[in-house]
Amino acid sequence: MIYSYNIFKNHYFFLCVIILLFLHNTSFTKELISGYQFSEPSTQAIQDDDFTNPAFIWIEHGKQIWKQKQVSSELSCNSCHGEVKNMKGISLKYPKINDEKKLINLEQKINICRTNKMNLKKLQPESKNLLALSALLTFQSKGLMQKIEINTENKKWFDLGEKLYFKKIGQMGLSCSQCHDERVGKNLRAEKISQGHVNGFPTYLLRWSKIASVHRRIQFCNEQARALPFKIFSNEYNALQLYMTWRGNGLVIETPAVRK
Repeated sequence: MIYSYNIFKNHYFFLCVIILLFLHNTSFTKELISGYQFSEPSTQAIQDDDFTNPAFIWIEHGKQIWKQKQVSSELSCNSCHGEVKNMKGISLKYPKINDEKKLINLEQKINICRTNKMNLKKLQPESKNLLALSALLTFQSKGLMQKIEINTENKKWFDLGEKLYFKKIGQMGLSCSQCHDERVGKNLRAEKISQGHVNGFPTYLLRWSKIASVHRRIQFCNEQARALPFKIFSNEYNALQLYMTWRGNGLVIETPAVRK
């Protein structure tokens, strides 16, 4: 009996060692790591230099729009809000519940201001002007910590976002979690899989040679999983953005980030 017990004890010890090694080599970690850390040094260098970072073309364009008075209303963004530097920290509140009890993101809020206060048409999703304003506003919060709150108003959207994050979709049967929780640091073609944080959006994507929103990047992931994507500004993508923003609480805003 003592001999059998010793064999069991040794097997149990080795089993524990194997489990610990497995956990060590997988990506189940509570440490928050920005996508910047998974980029190649050349990509990091582009982001770090404001002069070579191509996203600043959008930032400068956004500054022009901010001060441009519209013929229809004789108003500009600056007329109501003053200098854009006054918007520091505003982007950290989005996605948020608006007066109509609907979850909206920053780009939608820009369009609401344009239609309700400036008598203008909505800017199209992913259009240069909309992304320029969104990037400009988020840039004002660069270096601030991401810390979105989940409360009774947005909890149902948070729950939906969490559900979508873990839901397997498409012909590939993949979920966000399978890549950005379980396979962090592993190679996907020529790229390292990141934790999938959104603290750098709007982000300049080298693969597209332009800035993209969080929603467009999620769409691309859905397409890669051979799933039918939702529309930009959909309830589903806003919910997912809310969950992913909360998931990255503690990271600092990097906009305009540069990624592949």
